Amino acid sequence: MSCYKYWGKIEEIANKLASYGDLDKYGDSALDNVDINEIIEILDDVEVIAHDNTIDFDSAKHILDDEKMNKALTLIRKFYVYVGARLETEKAIEMLEADDMDTDLKSFEFYDRYVGLLNNESQLAKFNEDKTFVFLGSGPLPITLMMFNELFGCKCIGIEQQEDVAELSRKLLKKLGLEDEIEIIVGNETTLESLDYDILMVAALAEPKDRVFSNIWQYVDEKTPVIYRTYTGMRAILYSPVLDKDTRGFHKEVMILPTGNTNNTSVLIRKIV
Repeated sequence: MSCYKYWGKIEEIANKLASYGDLDKYGDSALDNVDINEIIEILDDVEVIAHDNTIDFDSAKHILDDEKMNKALTLIRKFYVYVGARLETEKAIEMLEADDMDTDLKSFEFYDRYVGLLNNESQLAKFNEDKTFVFLGSGPLPITLMMFNELFGCKCIGIEQQEDVAELSRKLLKKLGLEDEIEIIVGNETTLESLDYDILMVAALAEPKDRVFSNIWQYVDEKTPVIYRTYTGMRAILYSPVLDKDTRGFHKEVMILPTGNTNNTSVLIRKIV
């Protein structure tokens, strides 16, 4: 089915987002004062398009590569990043401030999606209590690390570029008694040079992708599984996908496509020399 049927809807969503003003930065965005329920409604409209499985990859590529779509895509992708950061930050603060120490992640907006995502990713490497797992781009709510630690008992390290975001994660982990199991380090992919680990995962929003993977190639060995999250098909409306040129020097071993409401495709690669 042609994805061009959504052109009008995509423009409508982009125009609505443009009407709010500057979306560039969470914490200083025109959306900061917009009710979260209104924001979720817009996200739902975007994801109806993103999750349309009747659109094949070739058809999706036609519209996503259309020059006329650049402005709309830019706005929608900024919005998607904003929503993720806001929801994670608000959930982390909610859990941190809660009186109940048993507060868990199940009320998080995207919890069920992470269950499906981690089920896919657990097939790509041998996660267990003897392994150290590094996640590049851990964000304000280190849900990936928390769930892998809970499910497999692996030692986890998150790398986060922003000090304030990393500190929020550390405070939450300390409250939950996970500070000895999950460590958050401020840095970027170059931080890998000083770490010992068995499995590496790269967040979908890690940027710039060509630099990130180029540096990873410098520091990782040929045996270490590297898993990255990306977007394929119409889900690429949400964020720019990892391109083949970004992962030069790596061999792609396995790719697992998302199902249901999960957005990320998960890919296993290994360094080649």
